[in-house]
Amino acid sequence: MRTDTSPGTLPAREHLPAGDAGTPVLDVVIPVYNEEKDLQPCVLRLHEHLKRTFPYAFRITIADNASIDTTPQVAARLESEIPEVKSFRLEQKGRGRALRTVWSASDAPILAYMDVDLSTDLNALLPLVAPLISGHSDLAIGSRLARSSRVVRGAKREFISRTYNLILRGSLQARFSDAQCGFKAIRRDVAQALLPLVEDTGWFFDTEMLVLAERAGLRIHEVPVDWVDDPNSTVHIVKTATEDLKGVWRVGKALASGSLPLDRVTRPFGDDPRDRDIQDVPKGLARQLVGFCVVGGLSTLFYLVLYSLFRQFGGSQVANALALLVSAVANTAANRRLTFGVRGRGGAVRHQAQGLVVFAIGLALTSGSLAALNAASSDPAHSTELAVLVAANLAATVLRFLLFRAWVFPDRGDSTEDSTLAAINSPSSPTYSTATQHPQNPQYPGSYAAPLPQRQPQQDAYDTTPHGTSTTTTQFRAGEAADGTWRDATMQLQPVRPHDTDPRNSR
Repeated sequence: MRTDTSPGTLPAREHLPAGDAGTPVLDVVIPVYNEEKDLQPCVLRLHEHLKRTFPYAFRITIADNASIDTTPQVAARLESEIPEVKSFRLEQKGRGRALRTVWSASDAPILAYMDVDLSTDLNALLPLVAPLISGHSDLAIGSRLARSSRVVRGAKREFISRTYNLILRGSLQARFSDAQCGFKAIRRDVAQALLPLVEDTGWFFDTEMLVLAERAGLRIHEVPVDWVDDPNSTVHIVKTATEDLKGVWRVGKALASGSLPLDRVTRPFGDDPRDRDIQDVPKGLARQLVGFCVVGGLSTLFYLVLYSLFRQFGGSQVANALALLVSAVANTAANRRLTFGVRGRGGAVRHQAQGLVVFAIGLALTSGSLAALNAASSDPAHSTELAVLVAANLAATVLRFLLFRAWVFPDRGDSTEDSTLAAINSPSSPTYSTATQHPQNPQYPGSYAAPLPQRQPQQDAYDTTPHGTSTTTTQFRAGEAADGTWRDATMQLQPVRPHDTDPRNSR
């Protein structure tokens, strides 16, 4: 949806090129809270699977949500023993908070997460991230509700899961099948733009992220998974369900009011360079047509109700004029906000004035139709009058859409790069603190603060951190690189060599 000050869109998706680079392609985050028993088996199993099957460099990040048992010690030991494992400690609980913090600071182009219980079969991990690496999709989720999924869980959790997804479909028009499966991935460039819009820090985090991504037109890939329920799960079902319903209400209200700048995370038409050369392609035409038809249908019903009401107190011409005037003002306001995405009070009076001109054209069409009907019959039936008015309004509706699109709410074109950066650097974006260390020092979290790659016209270039032994602290916002610039996630990837083996792997 367009705003008065559109900050721009994401670049077109591209396949991440394979090559030599020190940056991991995939960063798998495991959020944990008091998981001292399950953490080590989970990490060892995941690490062995990635070493054996994943063709590129990877990282496993343990995100500790303020655990009060020995989970931090277990995470630190795993980090010291396995080069691909890093640990991160947060002093506040919240799965969404952990994912936002680690994903915002990660330098990997593909970001994923999974639950520590590994309920999802790991054979689905490569199919999950492959569409993101290839540039086909923006996000990917595991689905337990797909036709080919195989799921083992109790009737209670099955009922709750399906009911929750039905609520999402009915209230937020969600089209993805499974919002709660703890098995998801996202491209880093998408995360940088999308995460600042996500408010939740708990279990509703991924649902909100998926809803906003879908509304922005991003492509969500679904992978059928084999999933076995963990009977020892510590999730509080009633509390989580209550918080999720509150989140559904909050997001639904924000979407209805148009307060979310979703145009920050839209993709251009066509990801093929040949498509980008096409001239005069209407932007958002399909969505605008749908919105205009919905508003037009409701306006027509509103108009007919008003006409029937006013007809009881006056003639047909007076009733038609009053009903059309009131419905036209409401129609212009609704199309301004819902169809063409214009928010704020700026230009509202001018838009209503232009809308009244369009109203005059519609009045001429409908009044002319009534005059022709009265000339043909001295006392036409009320149902006949309504039928003639419906036909005249259909003709006026087509003309109204064309005038709205070309004259009242014309597309102002893409915003400049300065407006894009201004929107990204808005004070509303949350900030996180990371440490930037010597590039050869593997101590975490310095690796997360490594400068992000930036695409050049002919080749990929990389920023380097000056050599030195001192550690500096940098403040940056989610969705923003450490130097305050917007960076692209495309980078050179490094395949894992066949002789790179895990000493724990007996194979």
